[in-house]
Amino acid sequence: MCYSHHSKSAILSEVQTQSSTKLPSNKSVLVLGDNASGKTTLIAKLQGVEDPKKGSGLEYAYIDVRDEYRDDVTRLGVWILDGDPGHNNLFKYALNESNYAHTLVILTLSMTTPWSWVDQLQHWIKILEDHIAGLKIDSEEKQQCCQRLETVWQSYCDTIDELDPGSPIKARTNRLSSVDDDLDALPLPEGVLTTNLGLDVVVVVTKTDYMTTLEKELDYRDEHFDFMQQWIRRFCLVYGASLFYTSVKEDKNCDLLYKYLTHRIYGLPFRTPALIVEKDAVLIPAGWDNMKKISILYENMQSCKPDDYYNDIIAQPPSRKTVSNREIEIQTEEEQAFLTRQLQLLQQGQTPTRGESPMRSQPGGGSAGKPSPRTPGSVGAQGSPKKPQDVKPNLGTPGGEGVLANFFNSLLHKKSGSPGGTPGMPGTGGSPRTTNGGDLVVSPSDKIAMRTDAAMELDRLTRSVKKDLDFSAQSDC
Repeated sequence: MCYSHHSKSAILSEVQTQSSTKLPSNKSVLVLGDNASGKTTLIAKLQGVEDPKKGSGLEYAYIDVRDEYRDDVTRLGVWILDGDPGHNNLFKYALNESNYAHTLVILTLSMTTPWSWVDQLQHWIKILEDHIAGLKIDSEEKQQCCQRLETVWQSYCDTIDELDPGSPIKARTNRLSSVDDDLDALPLPEGVLTTNLGLDVVVVVTKTDYMTTLEKELDYRDEHFDFMQQWIRRFCLVYGASLFYTSVKEDKNCDLLYKYLTHRIYGLPFRTPALIVEKDAVLIPAGWDNMKKISILYENMQSCKPDDYYNDIIAQPPSRKTVSNREIEIQTEEEQAFLTRQLQLLQQGQTPTRGESPMRSQPGGGSAGKPSPRTPGSVGAQGSPKKPQDVKPNLGTPGGEGVLANFFNSLLHKKSGSPGGTPGMPGTGGSPRTTNGGDLVVSPSDKIAMRTDAAMELDRLTRSVKKDLDFSAQSDC
Protein backbone atom coordinates (compact mmCIF):
# COMPACT_ATOMS: atom_id res chain seq x y z
CA MET A 1 0.00 0.00 0.00
CA CYS A 2 1.38 3.37 -0.94
CA TYR A 3 1.05 6.46 1.24
CA SER A 4 1.45 10.01 0.06
CA HIS A 5 3.99 12.28 1.71
CA HIS A 6 1.13 14.16 3.37
CA SER A 7 -0.36 10.96 4.82
CA LYS A 8 3.01 9.89 6.21
CA SER A 9 3.46 13.27 7.90
CA ALA A 10 -0.02 13.06 9.43
CA ILE A 11 0.64 9.57 10.79
CA LEU A 12 4.00 10.61 12.28
CA SER A 13 2.42 13.67 13.82
CA GLU A 14 -0.36 11.55 15.34
CA VAL A 15 2.15 9.05 16.78
CA GLN A 16 4.21 11.85 18.32
CA THR A 17 1.10 13.40 19.84
CA GLN A 18 -0.02 10.10 21.34
CA SER A 19 3.44 9.36 22.74
CA SER A 20 3.65 12.77 24.37
CA THR A 21 0.32 12.24 26.12
CA LYS A 22 1.25 8.89 27.61
CA LEU A 23 1.03 8.67 31.40
CA PRO A 24 4.38 9.69 32.95
CA SER A 25 6.24 7.09 35.00
CA ASN A 26 8.07 9.47 37.35
CA LYS A 27 5.16 10.43 39.61
CA SER A 28 5.01 9.48 43.28
CA VAL A 29 3.00 9.86 46.48
CA LEU A 30 4.51 10.43 49.93
CA VAL A 31 2.32 9.25 52.84
CA LEU A 32 2.94 10.81 56.26
CA GLY A 33 1.22 10.25 59.60
CA ASP A 34 1.57 8.79 63.06
CA ASN A 35 1.78 5.06 63.64
CA ALA A 36 -1.66 3.37 63.75
CA SER A 37 -3.17 6.15 61.61
CA GLY A 38 -3.96 3.63 58.86
CA LYS A 39 -1.30 4.53 56.25
CA THR A 40 -0.41 0.99 55.15
CA THR A 41 -4.03 -0.22 55.17
CA LEU A 42 -5.16 2.77 53.10
CA ILE A 43 -2.50 2.27 50.43
CA ALA A 44 -3.19 -1.47 50.33
CA LYS A 45 -6.84 -0.65 49.64
CA LEU A 46 -5.86 1.64 46.77
CA GLN A 47 -3.65 -1.16 45.42
CA GLY A 48 -6.44 -3.74 45.74
CA VAL A 49 -4.45 -5.78 48.27
CA GLU A 50 -6.62 -7.67 50.77
CA ASP A 51 -4.05 -8.55 53.45
CA PRO A 52 -1.55 -5.70 53.90
CA LYS A 53 1.77 -6.40 55.61
CA LYS A 54 3.02 -3.51 57.69
CA GLY A 55 6.68 -2.67 57.36
CA SER A 56 8.93 -0.20 59.12
CA GLY A 57 11.25 2.67 58.26
CA LEU A 58 10.47 3.82 54.73
CA GLU A 59 8.19 1.47 52.79
CA TYR A 60 7.83 1.53 49.02
CA ALA A 61 4.84 0.32 47.05
CA TYR A 62 3.20 1.16 43.77
CA ILE A 63 -0.33 1.56 42.44
CA ASP A 64 -1.27 0.49 38.92
CA VAL A 65 -2.92 3.36 37.08
CA ARG A 66 -4.88 2.85 33.86
CA ASP A 67 -6.02 5.50 31.46
CA GLU A 68 -9.12 3.98 29.84
CA TYR A 69 -9.30 6.70 27.18
CA ARG A 70 -5.78 6.21 25.88
CA ASP A 71 -5.52 2.54 26.84
CA ASP A 72 -2.34 3.32 28.73
CA VAL A 73 -0.97 1.90 31.98
CA THR A 74 1.67 3.19 34.37
CA ARG A 75 2.79 2.71 37.95
CA LEU A 76 2.41 5.35 40.63
CA GLY A 77 5.17 5.01 43.23
CA VAL A 78 4.15 5.30 46.89
CA TRP A 79 6.50 6.05 49.79
CA ILE A 80 5.17 5.40 53.32
CA LEU A 81 7.25 6.94 56.11
CA ASP A 82 7.18 5.30 59.54
CA GLY A 83 5.58 7.41 62.26
CA ASP A 84 8.61 6.93 64.52
CA PRO A 85 10.64 10.21 64.53
CA GLY A 86 13.80 8.10 64.50
CA HIS A 87 13.13 7.36 60.83
CA ASN A 88 12.83 10.98 59.69
CA ASN A 89 16.35 10.76 58.28
CA LEU A 90 14.86 8.56 55.52
CA PHE A 91 12.74 11.48 54.32
CA LYS A 92 15.38 12.49 51.77
CA TYR A 93 14.92 9.29 49.78
CA ALA A 94 11.19 9.88 49.31
CA LEU A 95 11.28 13.64 48.64
CA ASN A 96 14.26 15.37 47.09
CA GLU A 97 15.24 17.89 44.43
CA SER A 98 14.76 15.41 41.58
CA ASN A 99 11.15 14.41 42.39
CA TYR A 100 9.86 17.51 44.21
CA ALA A 101 7.79 18.72 41.24
CA HIS A 102 6.31 15.25 40.69
CA THR A 103 5.26 14.38 44.26
CA LEU A 104 1.88 14.52 45.99
CA VAL A 105 1.73 14.35 49.80
CA ILE A 106 -0.94 12.53 51.83
CA LEU A 107 -1.28 13.43 55.52
CA THR A 108 -3.20 10.76 57.45
CA LEU A 109 -5.16 11.12 60.68
CA SER A 110 -7.29 8.53 62.46
CA MET A 111 -10.84 9.05 63.69
CA THR A 112 -9.99 6.78 66.64
CA THR A 113 -7.97 9.61 68.24
CA PRO A 114 -9.56 12.91 67.16
CA TRP A 115 -8.07 14.71 70.21
CA SER A 116 -4.59 14.30 68.69
CA TRP A 117 -5.37 15.82 65.28
CA VAL A 118 -3.91 19.25 66.03
CA ASP A 119 -0.63 17.93 67.40
CA GLN A 120 -0.24 15.37 64.60
CA LEU A 121 -0.99 17.75 61.73
CA GLN A 122 1.24 20.49 63.11
CA HIS A 123 4.01 17.96 63.74
CA TRP A 124 4.01 16.50 60.23
CA ILE A 125 3.46 19.76 58.36
CA LYS A 126 6.44 21.28 60.20
CA ILE A 127 8.63 18.30 59.29
CA LEU A 128 7.50 18.69 55.67
CA GLU A 129 8.13 22.47 55.65
CA ASP A 130 11.58 22.13 57.23
CA HIS A 131 12.56 19.39 54.79
CA ILE A 132 11.46 21.40 51.73
CA ALA A 133 13.31 24.46 53.06
CA GLY A 134 16.49 22.38 53.19
CA LEU A 135 16.21 21.19 49.57
CA LYS A 136 18.24 22.97 46.89
CA ILE A 137 15.36 23.40 44.48
CA ASP A 138 15.74 25.69 41.49
CA SER A 139 13.90 28.92 42.33
CA GLU A 140 12.12 29.01 38.98
CA GLU A 141 10.91 25.40 39.40
CA LYS A 142 9.69 26.19 42.93
CA GLN A 143 7.82 29.25 41.65
CA GLN A 144 6.14 27.20 38.91
CA CYS A 145 4.97 24.60 41.46
CA CYS A 146 3.55 27.29 43.74
CA GLN A 147 1.81 29.00 40.81
CA ARG A 148 0.30 25.67 39.75
CA LEU A 149 -1.39 25.32 43.14
CA GLU A 150 -2.78 28.85 42.97
CA THR A 151 -4.19 28.11 39.53
CA VAL A 152 -6.03 25.06 40.92
CA TRP A 153 -7.94 27.33 43.29
CA GLN A 154 -8.41 30.20 40.87
CA SER A 155 -9.72 27.97 38.07
CA TYR A 156 -11.83 25.53 40.07
CA CYS A 157 -15.35 24.82 38.87
CA ASP A 158 -17.94 22.28 40.00
CA THR A 159 -16.92 19.46 37.69
CA ILE A 160 -20.29 17.71 37.92
CA ASP A 161 -21.55 20.17 35.31
CA GLU A 162 -19.13 18.69 32.78
CA LEU A 163 -21.50 15.73 32.56
CA ASP A 164 -23.97 18.05 30.93
CA PRO A 165 -22.18 20.72 28.86
CA GLY A 166 -25.50 22.42 28.18
CA SER A 167 -26.28 22.93 31.85
CA PRO A 168 -27.75 26.40 32.42
CA ILE A 169 -25.78 26.77 35.66
CA LYS A 170 -22.46 25.85 34.06
CA ALA A 171 -21.69 29.46 33.23
CA ARG A 172 -22.43 30.44 36.80
CA THR A 173 -20.25 27.75 38.39
CA ASN A 174 -17.36 28.15 35.95
CA ARG A 175 -15.01 30.57 37.65
CA LEU A 176 -12.68 30.78 34.68
CA SER A 177 -13.29 30.27 30.98
CA SER A 178 -9.65 29.28 30.56
CA VAL A 179 -7.04 28.11 33.02
CA ASP A 180 -4.33 29.90 31.11
CA ASP A 181 -6.16 33.20 30.90
CA ASP A 182 -4.33 35.17 33.57
CA LEU A 183 -6.40 38.28 32.86
CA ASP A 184 -9.49 36.58 34.24
CA ALA A 185 -7.69 35.05 37.24
CA LEU A 186 -9.58 35.80 40.40
CA PRO A 187 -7.77 36.58 43.66
CA LEU A 188 -7.40 33.69 46.08
CA PRO A 189 -10.24 33.44 48.63
CA GLU A 190 -9.65 34.55 52.20
CA GLY A 191 -7.24 32.31 54.13
CA VAL A 192 -6.39 30.12 51.12
CA LEU A 193 -2.76 29.10 50.45
CA THR A 194 -1.33 31.47 53.01
CA THR A 195 1.41 28.81 53.21
CA ASN A 196 2.24 27.53 49.72
CA LEU A 197 4.61 24.55 49.78
CA GLY A 198 4.41 24.03 46.03
CA LEU A 199 3.15 20.48 46.69
CA ASP A 200 -0.30 18.99 46.25
CA VAL A 201 -1.45 17.96 49.76
CA VAL A 202 -4.37 15.65 50.53
CA VAL A 203 -5.46 15.29 54.17
CA VAL A 204 -7.06 11.88 54.69
CA VAL A 205 -9.03 11.06 57.84
CA THR A 206 -9.09 7.26 58.18
CA LYS A 207 -11.31 4.85 60.14
CA THR A 208 -14.41 7.06 60.06
CA ASP A 209 -16.51 3.99 60.97
CA TYR A 210 -15.25 4.68 64.52
CA MET A 211 -17.60 7.65 64.75
CA THR A 212 -20.37 5.39 66.04
CA THR A 213 -18.06 4.22 68.83
CA LEU A 214 -17.28 7.83 69.76
CA GLU A 215 -21.02 8.50 69.96
CA LYS A 216 -21.76 5.47 72.14
CA GLU A 217 -18.77 5.45 74.44
CA LEU A 218 -17.76 9.13 74.68
CA ASP A 219 -21.11 10.81 74.01
CA TYR A 220 -19.96 12.63 70.88
CA ARG A 221 -22.73 14.59 69.17
CA ASP A 222 -23.10 16.14 65.73
CA GLU A 223 -21.75 19.44 66.97
CA HIS A 224 -18.50 17.74 68.03
CA PHE A 225 -18.05 16.28 64.55
CA ASP A 226 -18.97 19.64 63.01
CA PHE A 227 -16.40 21.37 65.20
CA MET A 228 -13.74 18.85 64.13
CA GLN A 229 -14.67 19.21 60.46
CA GLN A 230 -14.63 23.00 60.42
CA TRP A 231 -11.24 23.03 62.14
CA ILE A 232 -9.62 20.62 59.69
CA ARG A 233 -11.19 22.36 56.69
CA ARG A 234 -9.69 25.66 57.83
CA PHE A 235 -6.33 23.92 58.16
CA CYS A 236 -6.69 22.62 54.60
CA LEU A 237 -7.39 26.13 53.29
CA VAL A 238 -4.08 27.39 54.67
CA TYR A 239 -2.08 24.81 52.70
CA GLY A 240 -4.44 24.55 49.72
CA ALA A 241 -5.11 20.91 50.60
CA SER A 242 -7.94 18.55 49.71
CA LEU A 243 -9.82 16.63 52.41
CA PHE A 244 -11.10 13.04 52.38
CA TYR A 245 -12.88 11.11 55.14
CA THR A 246 -12.36 7.39 54.46
CA SER A 247 -13.16 3.99 55.93
CA VAL A 248 -11.41 0.95 54.50
CA LYS A 249 -13.59 -1.25 56.72
CA GLU A 250 -16.81 0.10 55.22
CA ASP A 251 -15.24 1.00 51.86
CA LYS A 252 -16.13 4.69 52.06
CA ASN A 253 -14.50 7.16 49.67
CA CYS A 254 -11.59 4.78 48.89
CA ASP A 255 -12.42 4.50 45.17
CA LEU A 256 -13.03 8.23 44.99
CA LEU A 257 -9.68 8.90 46.65
CA TYR A 258 -7.96 6.74 44.02
CA LYS A 259 -9.72 8.61 41.20
CA TYR A 260 -8.89 11.96 42.77
CA LEU A 261 -5.19 11.08 43.08
CA THR A 262 -5.04 10.10 39.40
CA HIS A 263 -6.88 13.33 38.58
CA ARG A 264 -4.43 15.54 40.49
CA ILE A 265 -1.30 13.64 39.39
CA TYR A 266 -2.10 12.62 35.79
CA GLY A 267 -4.94 14.96 34.86
CA LEU A 268 -7.45 12.12 34.43
CA PRO A 269 -11.12 13.13 34.75
CA PHE A 270 -12.74 13.50 38.16
CA ARG A 271 -16.40 14.46 38.03
CA THR A 272 -17.47 13.98 41.65
CA PRO A 273 -18.54 17.19 43.42
CA ALA A 274 -17.75 18.01 47.02
CA LEU A 275 -19.56 15.71 49.49
CA ILE A 276 -20.44 17.19 52.88
CA VAL A 277 -23.83 15.66 53.73
CA GLU A 278 -22.61 12.37 55.20
CA LYS A 279 -20.45 13.19 58.20
CA ASP A 280 -18.32 10.04 57.83
CA ALA A 281 -17.74 10.38 54.08
CA VAL A 282 -16.68 14.00 53.60
CA LEU A 283 -14.93 14.81 50.30
CA ILE A 284 -13.63 18.31 49.58
CA PRO A 285 -11.45 18.74 46.47
CA ALA A 286 -8.85 21.51 46.38
CA GLY A 287 -10.39 24.74 45.08
CA TRP A 288 -13.96 24.10 46.21
CA ASP A 289 -13.92 25.29 49.81
CA ASN A 290 -13.92 28.74 51.37
CA MET A 291 -14.69 30.33 54.72
CA LYS A 292 -18.30 31.08 53.75
CA LYS A 293 -19.00 27.39 53.07
CA ILE A 294 -17.26 26.37 56.28
CA SER A 295 -19.37 28.84 58.29
CA ILE A 296 -22.49 26.77 57.51
CA LEU A 297 -21.22 24.29 60.12
CA TYR A 298 -21.24 26.99 62.78
CA GLU A 299 -25.05 26.97 62.91
CA ASN A 300 -25.16 23.55 64.58
CA MET A 301 -22.51 24.37 67.19
CA GLN A 302 -24.44 25.31 70.32
CA SER A 303 -22.03 24.54 73.18
CA CYS A 304 -18.85 25.67 71.42
CA LYS A 305 -17.54 28.36 69.09
CA PRO A 306 -15.38 27.86 65.99
CA ASP A 307 -12.44 29.74 67.51
CA ASP A 308 -12.44 27.75 70.75
CA TYR A 309 -9.20 25.96 71.51
CA TYR A 310 -9.51 22.59 69.77
CA ASN A 311 -8.54 20.38 72.70
CA ASP A 312 -10.89 22.21 75.05
CA ILE A 313 -13.77 20.87 72.95
CA ILE A 314 -12.24 17.61 71.70
CA ALA A 315 -10.38 16.55 74.83
CA GLN A 316 -8.65 13.26 75.39
CA PRO A 317 -10.77 11.10 77.72
CA PRO A 318 -8.96 10.65 81.07
CA SER A 319 -9.93 6.98 81.38
CA ARG A 320 -8.55 6.01 77.97
CA LYS A 321 -5.30 4.08 78.25
CA THR A 322 -2.72 5.48 75.84
CA VAL A 323 -0.02 2.95 76.67
CA SER A 324 -0.09 -0.77 76.17
CA ASN A 325 -1.52 -2.67 79.13
CA ARG A 326 1.40 -4.97 79.72
CA GLU A 327 2.33 -6.60 83.02
CA ILE A 328 5.43 -5.31 84.77
CA GLU A 329 8.39 -7.47 83.94
CA ILE A 330 9.59 -9.45 86.97
CA GLN A 331 13.32 -9.43 87.56
CA THR A 332 14.52 -12.75 88.94
CA GLU A 333 17.07 -12.89 91.72
CA GLU A 334 20.48 -14.32 90.88
CA GLU A 335 20.54 -17.99 91.92
CA GLN A 336 23.65 -17.94 94.10
CA ALA A 337 22.52 -14.78 95.92
CA PHE A 338 19.15 -16.43 96.65
CA LEU A 339 20.79 -19.63 97.96
CA THR A 340 23.25 -17.66 100.12
CA ARG A 341 20.38 -15.71 101.70
CA GLN A 342 18.42 -18.88 102.43
CA LEU A 343 21.49 -20.54 103.99
CA GLN A 344 22.11 -17.56 106.25
CA LEU A 345 18.50 -17.64 107.44
CA LEU A 346 18.76 -21.36 108.22
CA GLN A 347 22.01 -20.90 110.15
CA GLN A 348 20.35 -18.15 112.18
CA GLY A 349 17.48 -20.52 113.03
CA GLN A 350 14.93 -18.58 110.96
CA THR A 351 12.42 -19.90 108.51
CA PRO A 352 13.20 -18.97 104.90
CA THR A 353 10.45 -16.61 103.77
CA ARG A 354 8.87 -16.98 100.37
CA GLY A 355 8.91 -13.87 98.22
CA GLU A 356 5.51 -12.37 97.50
CA SER A 357 4.38 -13.10 93.97
CA PRO A 358 2.62 -10.31 92.04
CA MET A 359 0.09 -12.96 90.95
CA ARG A 360 -0.80 -13.89 94.52
CA SER A 361 -2.56 -11.22 96.57
CA GLN A 362 -2.92 -11.71 100.35
CA PRO A 363 -4.08 -8.44 101.88
CA GLY A 364 -3.47 -8.07 105.57
CA GLY A 365 -0.27 -10.11 105.64
CA GLY A 366 -1.59 -12.98 107.79
CA SER A 367 1.03 -14.59 110.01
CA ALA A 368 1.27 -18.03 111.58
CA GLY A 369 -1.51 -18.79 114.04
CA LYS A 370 -3.65 -15.84 112.91
CA PRO A 371 -6.37 -15.69 110.28
CA SER A 372 -5.11 -14.49 106.91
CA PRO A 373 -8.03 -12.60 105.34
CA ARG A 374 -8.53 -12.98 101.59
CA THR A 375 -10.86 -11.11 99.36
CA PRO A 376 -13.56 -13.21 97.70
CA GLY A 377 -12.32 -14.56 94.40
CA SER A 378 -8.66 -14.11 95.22
CA VAL A 379 -6.14 -16.87 94.62
CA GLY A 380 -6.72 -19.66 97.13
CA ALA A 381 -10.06 -18.33 98.37
CA GLN A 382 -12.05 -20.42 95.87
CA GLY A 383 -15.05 -18.16 96.31
CA SER A 384 -15.55 -19.25 99.94
CA PRO A 385 -16.09 -16.73 102.76
CA LYS A 386 -14.15 -19.08 105.07
CA LYS A 387 -10.73 -17.86 106.24
CA PRO A 388 -8.37 -20.82 106.55
CA GLN A 389 -5.45 -20.63 108.96
CA ASP A 390 -2.05 -20.21 107.46
CA VAL A 391 -0.01 -23.29 108.22
CA LYS A 392 3.63 -22.75 109.05
CA PRO A 393 5.82 -25.78 108.40
CA ASN A 394 8.00 -26.70 111.37
CA LEU A 395 11.56 -26.71 110.19
CA GLY A 396 12.92 -27.03 113.69
CA THR A 397 12.31 -30.78 113.89
CA PRO A 398 15.36 -33.03 114.21
CA GLY A 399 17.04 -33.25 110.87
CA GLY A 400 14.87 -30.60 109.20
CA GLU A 401 17.03 -27.49 109.53
CA GLY A 402 20.29 -29.41 109.31
CA VAL A 403 19.29 -31.30 106.20
CA LEU A 404 18.22 -28.13 104.37
CA ALA A 405 21.36 -26.31 105.53
CA ASN A 406 23.51 -29.09 104.11
CA PHE A 407 21.47 -29.01 100.92
CA PHE A 408 22.00 -25.27 100.41
CA ASN A 409 25.67 -25.69 101.26
CA SER A 410 26.02 -28.35 98.59
CA LEU A 411 24.47 -26.03 96.00
CA LEU A 412 26.61 -23.07 96.99
CA HIS A 413 29.97 -24.77 97.26
CA LYS A 414 31.30 -26.48 94.18
CA LYS A 415 34.29 -28.73 93.92
CA SER A 416 37.51 -26.95 92.92
CA GLY A 417 38.89 -27.32 89.42
CA SER A 418 36.22 -25.55 87.32
CA PRO A 419 37.87 -23.42 84.61
CA GLY A 420 37.96 -19.64 84.65
CA GLY A 421 36.91 -19.19 88.27
CA THR A 422 37.68 -16.64 90.94
CA PRO A 423 39.16 -18.03 94.16
CA GLY A 424 36.65 -18.23 97.00
CA MET A 425 33.59 -17.25 94.88
CA PRO A 426 30.70 -19.74 94.73
CA GLY A 427 30.32 -21.38 91.37
CA THR A 428 33.43 -19.82 89.82
CA GLY A 429 35.86 -22.71 90.20
CA GLY A 430 37.80 -21.34 93.22
CA SER A 431 38.48 -23.22 96.44
CA PRO A 432 35.19 -23.66 98.38
CA ARG A 433 35.09 -22.22 101.89
CA THR A 434 33.02 -23.09 104.96
CA THR A 435 31.29 -20.43 107.00
CA ASN A 436 34.17 -20.37 109.53
CA GLY A 437 36.76 -19.88 106.78
CA GLY A 438 38.04 -23.44 106.40
CA ASP A 439 38.18 -25.42 103.21
CA LEU A 440 35.15 -27.58 102.53
CA VAL A 441 35.61 -30.82 100.61
CA VAL A 442 32.42 -32.57 99.56
CA SER A 443 32.69 -36.01 98.04
CA PRO A 444 30.28 -37.13 95.31
CA SER A 445 28.73 -39.74 97.64
CA ASP A 446 28.15 -37.02 100.28
CA LYS A 447 26.47 -34.81 97.67
CA ILE A 448 24.13 -37.61 96.67
CA ALA A 449 23.33 -38.37 100.33
CA MET A 450 22.62 -34.71 101.09
CA ARG A 451 20.36 -34.33 98.08
CA THR A 452 18.52 -37.52 98.98
CA ASP A 453 18.09 -36.32 102.59
CA ALA A 454 16.91 -32.94 101.35
CA ALA A 455 14.40 -34.52 99.00
CA MET A 456 13.06 -36.74 101.80
CA GLU A 457 12.82 -33.76 104.14
CA LEU A 458 10.97 -31.65 101.53
CA ASP A 459 8.60 -34.57 100.88
CA ARG A 460 7.96 -34.90 104.61
CA LEU A 461 7.24 -31.18 104.88
CA THR A 462 4.83 -31.39 101.94
CA ARG A 463 2.89 -34.24 103.58
CA SER A 464 2.84 -32.37 106.90
CA VAL A 465 1.45 -29.22 105.27
CA LYS A 466 -1.15 -31.22 103.36
CA LYS A 467 -2.24 -33.03 106.54
CA ASP A 468 -2.63 -29.69 108.39
CA LEU A 469 -4.63 -28.22 105.52
CA ASP A 470 -6.92 -31.27 105.38
CA PHE A 471 -7.42 -31.06 109.15
CA SER A 472 -8.22 -27.36 108.87
CA ALA A 473 -10.75 -28.02 106.10
CA GLN A 474 -12.46 -30.74 108.13
CA SER A 475 -12.71 -28.52 111.21
CA ASP A 476 -14.28 -25.75 109.07
CA CYS A 477 -16.90 -28.21 107.91
